[in-house]
Amino acid sequence: MILYPTLEILDGKCVTLTRGRLDEPVRWHVDPVETARSYAATGAEWMHLTDMNGLRGAGDNDDLIEQIIRAVGIPVQLGGGFRTREAVERWIDKGAGRIVLGTMAVQNPDAVKALAKYHPDQIVVAVDIYQGQLMTDGWRTASAFGPAEFIAAFDGVPLAGLLITDIDADIEDSDGSLGLISGLAAGTRHAVIARGTVRTVDDVARLRYIPNIAGTMIGRALMSKDVDLGEALAIARAVPEAKAEFL
Repeated sequence: MILYPTLEILDGKCVTLTRGRLDEPVRWHVDPVETARSYAATGAEWMHLTDMNGLRGAGDNDDLIEQIIRAVGIPVQLGGGFRTREAVERWIDKGAGRIVLGTMAVQNPDAVKALAKYHPDQIVVAVDIYQGQLMTDGWRTASAFGPAEFIAAFDGVPLAGLLITDIDADIEDSDGSLGLISGLAAGTRHAVIARGTVRTVDDVARLRYIPNIAGTMIGRALMSKDVDLGEALAIARAVPEAKAEFL
């Protein structure tokens, strides 16, 4: 399982959100570039970066994002308000390893499917869920599609994976999110990246045993130092214990 240490950037600063609320960011007094470098130095194979200004539709962090991509030396999965093919391909040309698409995938699925065919294994579709509904527009607007129906529309498309988030999950209890995400993961052949489920290293261990969960993102738990990245990486990479055969 791949761990994606995660940075969310708003106005050039590292932030985290509580239940997707863009208007109530928690700001962390760390240097984004040095923090990203530390994740790579600890052994992360990938990292995830979200441009929160892109989600808001106001301002950008383009220069900082380019600096992080150049500095880390590992592939960067980039999300945050992409609406056009030109914007996606511009960031692929700038070195982003993958691009995460949510609203665009709902509003223009044919364009996303075409991008995935032209850039195989570089397009991730975001499945953002709030109280059972698929959300778009920076988690502000409910879609007419159900999550399972939306996922099924991308069967057979050469995506790098699906990024599934239970937006309204209780920050203190990940059981509900695990149930939702594991249920959706069981219904697709795409690799699934779980977001919002890791509060402790024990959560990493639990995710390893859920079928079709190929990765998880860790953001707030790293910022708050509730999770040590090196320990989490070791758990994610561990070979599962052998199961005894029935006689």
